[in-house]
This record gives sequence, C-alpha cells and structure tokens, in this order.
Amino acid sequence: MKAQNIKAQTAKTNTSSVARRRRAGRDHVATFRNSRGETLEPSSVTASEAKSEFGRVLEMAIRGGAVVITKHDAPKAVLISVENFNALSAAAETKLDALNHQFDALLAQMQTPKARRGMKTAFAASAKQLGKAAVAAARSRG
Repeated sequence: MKAQNIKAQTAKTNTSSVARRRRAGRDHVATFRNSRGETLEPSSVTASEAKSEFGRVLEMAIRGGAVVITKHDAPKAVLISVENFNALSAAAETKLDALNHQFDALLAQMQTPKARRGMKTAFAASAKQLGKAAVAAARSRG
C-alpha cells in the first residue's frame, strides 16, 4: 500500500515537472539582433499596461526594440516597428527566392538528355555493375 502511494506521488511529480518544462519552453521569447547587430533581450509589458500606456509601448517598439506583451505572465504577442517587420519579411523572401533558384537549377540539370541517359543506364544496370560504379565513384572522390 505504502509503495503504491510512493509510486503515485512520483508519477504525479514527474508529470507536473514535464508539464512545467513544456510550459516554460512555450513561454520563452527569443533574443533578437537590432539594426546594429547587437543581441538584445526584448522589453516586456503586461496586456493591461499595453492597453493603458499604448503610446509609450509603441515608442519603445519604434525606437528599434521589440516589446513582448504578456498575459498572466505568459508571452502572447510581440510588437515591433515597421522597419523591423520589413527587414524580417525581406530576409524570408530572399531565402525563399534563393531556394527557388537552386531548385530550378537542379531540376534543369536533371532534365538534360545526358541526365536521362544516365538514369536509363542506372535503372537497367545489374547489381554487379552498380557495385562497380559505386566503388569507382568512391575512389574518384578520394
């Protein structure tokens, strides 16, 4: 009986600590770099403060910072300046454009007559031929 109570208490403690860790990870707000490249911790205000002192909170965001708005001690939103928002949006678009160009280039390489002949040869090859080709490729890479 006593052993069951200990097991139940241990399971309850483990479950609650896991739940706390999950909440803690979800409640974490990342640091960020400002326009000068400095790593900053964002300012934090409660939702009530943001509502009652919106002008001050807005000025904090406009001056280059990020302002985390919390509700019941948990981060719920981040207010940033239009300049920071545009920079973040442009960075995401640039990465996506680069990936699109890389994909298009790889696809074009795979569509050449030489690539098609190579694939036909590879699919028609025996296991022994594929093994020899693999060894030769490994040796050429050094």
